[in-house]
Amino acid sequence: MVEKYTIRTDLAMEQKERFESDHVEVSGVVLEEEYDEEREIKITTVRIETENGAKMMGKPVGTYLTLEVPDMASADDGYHREISETLAGFLEKYVENEETKNRNADNEKEHSKEKGCSILTVGLGNREVTPDALGPYVVDQLNITRHMVQEYGRYGVEEKSRIVSAIVPGVMAQTGMETAEIVQGVVKETKPDMILVIDALAARSSKRLNRTIQISDAGIHPGAGVGNHRSVITKETMGIPVIAIGVPTVVDAATIVNDTMENFIAALETSENLKGVGVVLQGYNSAEKYELVKELIAPHLNGMFVTPKDIDETIRRISYTVSEALNLLFSGKAGESEKKEETA
Repeated sequence: MVEKYTIRTDLAMEQKERFESDHVEVSGVVLEEEYDEEREIKITTVRIETENGAKMMGKPVGTYLTLEVPDMASADDGYHREISETLAGFLEKYVENEETKNRNADNEKEHSKEKGCSILTVGLGNREVTPDALGPYVVDQLNITRHMVQEYGRYGVEEKSRIVSAIVPGVMAQTGMETAEIVQGVVKETKPDMILVIDALAARSSKRLNRTIQISDAGIHPGAGVGNHRSVITKETMGIPVIAIGVPTVVDAATIVNDTMENFIAALETSENLKGVGVVLQGYNSAEKYELVKELIAPHLNGMFVTPKDIDETIRRISYTVSEALNLLFSGKAGESEKKEETA
């Protein structure tokens, strides 16, 4: 039953949780958790180290880091700044790691030291559909510098700054082209050192909607979370490192019903007359419960995805938070607040 159990999610940590709930050990997959008490952020790292682990998880080999921020949907500007700084700090580690690999792979170039790492930022999604507009909204607020460097040289930007270009390729229904095809063409012409992709994701748990950020060095599979598979954007297809940033903005309708059923089962335990029904349903594992729900709601609700009612305001707020993190990263100022605290 576990093998047939297909969970609609883009979050690696939720895939790992699914196996843990069914008491299935996945070899080649390592899970690490920590908690930032000061900023109230839970940090989960899932490392898929083997092809067997990748097959079981349904995700490529790589590192998937997830920040769970329960208050990210709130309108507290000061707190969102803290989230931006935290996100920028983790992104800096990813980018520095790739920069180091590039230098070690070809010591003769030394281009990263001379001119700064060149990053192509790709905002995936459909600007006309709010839950899918995160990528385009983030790109709208970035400090783009490639044209300034081309015009004035390195003197046109700050010394520590990275060279930034950006594109919003739209979706196939708008362009008639695969997103990966457009990005490949841009990469061929502009020759960046790496790609940074921003996209809206699908989650398994409604509590993670607009409250979670995932970073991955394994690239991205556009539309995979909602069952709409498109050509992948990865290091293998692009020829350069790809770092993906995503925020879950939609959840499968079957998931909401399944979560409701979990609460219903818990309520049955307190009822003397209906306790027997709860005992029967408790005997189902997570996979069996989910499949039962899918059968009960089919065909009208099966395949429907749901988003919160305040998604317009939330997407704009989160896009600003992510763009601020990226601007810190691009300016070379990521992690400076942590360094100040250490020296204080």
